[in-house]
Amino acid sequence: MSDSVVTVDFCGELHTAPRDGTLTIGREGDVEIDDNPFLHRHFLRVTHEGGWWWLTNIGSTLTATVADKKGLFRARLSPGARIPLAFERITVWFTAGPTTYDFDVLVDNPSFMSIDNDVLLPQEGGETTVGRVSLTPDQKLLVVALCEDFLRRDGAGQGTIPSSAVAAGRPGVEGHEVQPQARQRLPEAGRRRHPWPPRRPGQARQQPQVTPRRARAVHADGDARRPGAPRGPLGSGGLTGG
Repeated sequence: MSDSVVTVDFCGELHTAPRDGTLTIGREGDVEIDDNPFLHRHFLRVTHEGGWWWLTNIGSTLTATVADKKGLFRARLSPGARIPLAFERITVWFTAGPTTYDFDVLVDNPSFMSIDNDVLLPQEGGETTVGRVSLTPDQKLLVVALCEDFLRRDGAGQGTIPSSAVAAGRPGVEGHEVQPQARQRLPEAGRRRHPWPPRRPGQARQQPQVTPRRARAVHADGDARRPGAPRGPLGSGGLTGG
């Protein structure tokens, strides 16, 4: 790690971090992201200390998300936090105002390498872990139709979910009833119902509160478009099952 070189790749522009200095990323600095008033002038910093390269959040409000290229590792970098750059390639993304940005950090001689692990299939006689869901071909088409906006994005960030009418009009989904498919998309074993908060007589029913942790879980797929996942538009032939 002591002889490695770290390079920041932002929109094809390569910036090499100096070993005896700092590389600053933000609205101003060595890597100018964008003239966005919601973005800190100096947001992130790459430094070399104690034989390690570090990425530090030097901002005061924004949080960055860091993940390796295979999506096996992910961390949230809050203001004041730092993380060692130990993988060959990591992707960093963050949102400032209405805009989401991302860039890659490349380490030519990393201390750790991501490895592929075989997925273990359920063993006979054991209980199936809740969360392992089998989808029919029609249900897979529905998932792709609902995620199309996100799959078409070139960078990281959050996408939008289309209405049932729009999803039903996609090639491959036409002729299918979207609402029944959506209601029956998961088996009962994978469902978890959250009770409504109690109410007094005459009081209007309120939506249950969503905690920040649960909100992050809802967007786990968005962050589901992890580095290393296939990017680009869907095939011109429309949606296909499988």
